[in-house]
Amino acid sequence: MSDTLSESSPSRSNSFQQVLDSFLSPAGLPFSELLTADRITRIFARHKGLFGTHGVYSTAIMVWSFLGQVLRDGKEASCQSAVARVMTFCKLNGKKVPTADTRNYCRARAKLSVPALRELSGEIANELEEAAEEDWLWKGRHAKLIDGFTFTMPDTEQNQSEFPQANTQRPGCGLPIARAVAILSLATACVLDAAIGPYKGKQSSETALLRTLFDSLKPNDVVVCDRYHCSFMLIAALMKRGTDVCARLHQRRHSDFRRGRRLGKYDHLIIWTRPQRPKWMDKTTYEQIPETILLREIRYNVVENGRRTQAMTVVTTLLDEEYTKADIAELYGFRWNVELDLRSIKDTLNLGHLRCKSPAMIRCELWVTMLGYNLIRTTAAGAAVLHRKRPRQISFTSACQFILSAWMNTACRQLEQQKLKVLCQTLADQIAACEVGNRPGRVEPRVIKRRRGTYPLMQQPRQVLRDRLRNNTT
Repeated sequence: MSDTLSESSPSRSNSFQQVLDSFLSPAGLPFSELLTADRITRIFARHKGLFGTHGVYSTAIMVWSFLGQVLRDGKEASCQSAVARVMTFCKLNGKKVPTADTRNYCRARAKLSVPALRELSGEIANELEEAAEEDWLWKGRHAKLIDGFTFTMPDTEQNQSEFPQANTQRPGCGLPIARAVAILSLATACVLDAAIGPYKGKQSSETALLRTLFDSLKPNDVVVCDRYHCSFMLIAALMKRGTDVCARLHQRRHSDFRRGRRLGKYDHLIIWTRPQRPKWMDKTTYEQIPETILLREIRYNVVENGRRTQAMTVVTTLLDEEYTKADIAELYGFRWNVELDLRSIKDTLNLGHLRCKSPAMIRCELWVTMLGYNLIRTTAAGAAVLHRKRPRQISFTSACQFILSAWMNTACRQLEQQKLKVLCQTLADQIAACEVGNRPGRVEPRVIKRRRGTYPLMQQPRQVLRDRLRNNTT
């Protein structure tokens, strides 16, 4: 990924102009050129998830409305607020206006197909990945960033059953917690795919979840991950698929640059030997894994003013010497972007704690959140191309705020077409103007000056505390 963008071709600019026109909609849906009613119908029909074709709460309306919920927070994220927006939309577009009762809305929302939402989100992300500018890629190759995260959810019996709380918390005092692993694009910052599972239990680790996502990785891709995924089995499995790997050396592996074939200072080729068969792997699969793999190992220093120099040891399958030591160090340095992307999703889109009260709806909320994130990233990428910038230069939070500010105006068909185009162009200019600050070496203590509340943490189940209040006991 170079620091400057080359001159975009007219055809490429026109294709991204369609992304910006996604605010316009003959069907009254935001992101219409991306999230068309035809696309929603096609994907949901494939998963046999179409409903409400002739009703108010159709599949397309529910996807649009649920998107409006996950992109907002506070009072505007409630079901009542979502129903109010649907009522306004129907009134402005001459459709039958539903009642203010949220029960019909919630029943319709529960019909959304999770596999369809996952495919919808992935299709939009992959289309942008394929249309990515050459200068967005790393050495002409698609780099994929991998990392895991956790999120909590309401403390209901169903959620506790599928996503149990951590063992360190007392029963009735903790929250159900889930583990997730996501694959994100270095070029576009979109979420290409993700997998979720319980925080504890068999096959619930990040590597186990990552193995379920191998189909989302293509030959000639380059996977960039942290030291947790730096294992023989994982690297060998990805090499078999034609996918290269760049990862920090696991802390339990010893590095000796006096051995192997020397390519330069702190740069050599080494051979890893296949370990014993793990319990989760069957014998047939184990025998198909090669007994040895050839890897490249480099070491470089990270120097920051005012901080201790840190030595980084990186292992990669990029054996060709056309990739210099500095190139590999630069590639692994991009891994930090996945931390920032996941922070944007968890903080800006409130994925740190979901709102739904059943495991099925938790998965639905997760994928609608990913869909909304990818749609905003795609819109930001369109603005970036028109202003000769990279998508990662655009602030995700600012792009989200500008899109939400014009949501209802762009969903209204009665607004003149010319005024809508002017509005879209103005939004594109504003989105492109909000760049992410480049603040190398920035140090901020993780403390807050103003406390959010003075209530103590719950140490006993809620029912026990209620009984104590009723009995006037301390």
